[in-house]
Amino acid sequence: MAALGWLTPRRRSATARSVLAGEAAAEAARKSSLDAEQSAAAEDGAARDGEPEFPVVGDDRAAAFFDLDNTVMQGAAIFHFGRGLYKRKFFERRELTRFAWQQAWFRLAGVEDPEHMQDARDSALSIVKGHRVSELMSIGEEIYDEYMADRIWPGTRALAQAHLDAGQKVWLVTAAPVETATIIARRLGLTGALGTVAESVDGVYTGRLVGEPLHGPAKAEAVRALAAAEGLDLARCAAYSDSHNDIPMLSLVGHPYAINPDTKLRKHARARDWRLRDYRTGRKAAKVGIPAAAGVGALAGGTAAAVALHRRRH
Repeated sequence: MAALGWLTPRRRSATARSVLAGEAAAEAARKSSLDAEQSAAAEDGAARDGEPEFPVVGDDRAAAFFDLDNTVMQGAAIFHFGRGLYKRKFFERRELTRFAWQQAWFRLAGVEDPEHMQDARDSALSIVKGHRVSELMSIGEEIYDEYMADRIWPGTRALAQAHLDAGQKVWLVTAAPVETATIIARRLGLTGALGTVAESVDGVYTGRLVGEPLHGPAKAEAVRALAAAEGLDLARCAAYSDSHNDIPMLSLVGHPYAINPDTKLRKHARARDWRLRDYRTGRKAAKVGIPAAAGVGALAGGTAAAVALHRRRH
């Protein structure tokens, strides 16, 4: 895959490919939500003293948009998915080692590294090329149970449920494959998911993307496109993320939240008086602990290699 401009650490405006990725994600999300069922009761999110009740019950022009990785779930969905595919012999041990140290770096740094994320997506595209979409969806259900279900942040889950209980739609917005994101959204009782759309022809993956990964400005374009299609008022909507890469999405809505924020997002949120919530046991995601990758010994060595490689590259 050719290098994409959005992968640089600088903030960038939406490109034509971002718009295409956003519109494709919005279309896929709307289709996937037609048969989704929303769950009923759960804890209400706590509001700050002196503020009006939020979310507003019965406001059907409001919705909530949640980033996935390290916001709703500890770690990155694409790495957990890769571990599940390795277990099913979709690829070799050396590829799993790469997934392992990328996941270790993600957990240690507590933020997305664009270069690592691109590498993981390129690997995933090559792995799924030629496989049927239905096959990967079925496997994805199993992988959710094996690697993801026990990594959902209860605090963020309660925030999402508060929007559902208020009668609002709740969407995941993630760079993870839309199929994986849709499974997670359905398991959590959410409305649906906006995710990276991999091209398929006659139900078979081609190994290419539609547009670009749903990251940074592309997420904002996806939310904008979905809001227009659903008749939402973005000023009444909420968005939740841990990453400064999602500032474009957070800035779109009237109620932005920084959840388990990285350093840049925390600083940005405080400067603009955005709400902050941190469900980690320490200041960095590393404090949560690093899970051992299936079938890979000496993960600490892989972690050290990841850190050393990151330093050489930067």
